[in-house]
Amino acid sequence: MTAETVLSNARIVLADEIVEGSLVLRDGFIAGIDAGSGRTGEDMGGDYVIPGLVELHTDHLEGHYAPRPKVRWNPIAAVLAHDAQVATAGITTVLDALRVGMDEDADLTSTDIRKLADAIEDSVAQDRLRADHFIHLRCEVSAPDCLQAFANFDQDDRVKLASLMDHAPGQRQFVNLETYAYYYQRKLKLTDRDFKLFCEKRMAESARNSAPNRAVIAAACHERGIVLASHDDATSGHVDEAIEQGVRVAEFPTTEEAARASKAAGLGVLMGAPNVMRGASHSGNVSARTLASDGLLDILSSDYIPFSLIQSAFFLGDMVEGISLPQAVAMVSKNPAEAVGLNDRGIIEQGRRADLVRVRVDDHVPVVRTVWRQGRRVA
Repeated sequence: MTAETVLSNARIVLADEIVEGSLVLRDGFIAGIDAGSGRTGEDMGGDYVIPGLVELHTDHLEGHYAPRPKVRWNPIAAVLAHDAQVATAGITTVLDALRVGMDEDADLTSTDIRKLADAIEDSVAQDRLRADHFIHLRCEVSAPDCLQAFANFDQDDRVKLASLMDHAPGQRQFVNLETYAYYYQRKLKLTDRDFKLFCEKRMAESARNSAPNRAVIAAACHERGIVLASHDDATSGHVDEAIEQGVRVAEFPTTEEAARASKAAGLGVLMGAPNVMRGASHSGNVSARTLASDGLLDILSSDYIPFSLIQSAFFLGDMVEGISLPQAVAMVSKNPAEAVGLNDRGIIEQGRRADLVRVRVDDHVPVVRTVWRQGRRVA
């Protein structure tokens, strides 16, 4: 039996315009877009209907599994809690970021990460989830166990994206050692002497491990068809290195120089939605708003606040000159989907998946009212 739903009286956000009318959903796909008020169906009350959001880099899942130091939650329950939060934020496709490569002070282990991945995959297989879940491997290339941990995912076909990151002091995200000290010395409660030793150890690990680990992981990703991302590029030299390694997404460039070089090279420039909403990076790096205003921003990620993704899209469309709402919505739907090869979603047009979000805006804040994945209501 054909399953058909009509959403009428909607403001439909298409790729390059907003039309008032109706959407016809049939068997999980968009079957028609009718401008005007001729169709009857489920009345959207003049609310926006936008494509389901596509999230490439959320660090949120690990916090549900390890909500306190030395506390471990049931991994399936953690995945379900995370899934509910992203779906009700309008995210219908999510790449759950899992860390590969641990420092000795990390609370999680590679075994924990594999348990989370297994819980994601079992939940997909059992149809427990509201959103469509894939995996993003955050590869800490300076870590001594990075390649061993990466090998835990050798046979995992849900891995769509891998990012090459190095959080050692004195480079990339933490070129400024004062910023690094503010972030890590306070977090780990280290004395000045212990913090100096901590930094020396991290820098030595980076010098020893980063280059060979980057090369091995890049080669493996190209062989397996996994999209590669750079992380926290700060200079045009970093971007040149990323291009040589076959990177396609530039995650969180820390300077305008790196963002501009990435854009010129055809990489998808990804920034954090919390950065957009705060007007600044929490690490003191370049503002995502500045990059958006300069035409240097392609993709937004919720990073550590799931709701910030939809919030930032409506903020940019409303507040930043030169960015329309369709363009801003593309940054959280079409552009991220295309960046990882998910070309069946991310835009409202006939034949695409019926991944949709009904949104009302109150006092400049988007209110998610209904979410559909493949035509089925999930929130």
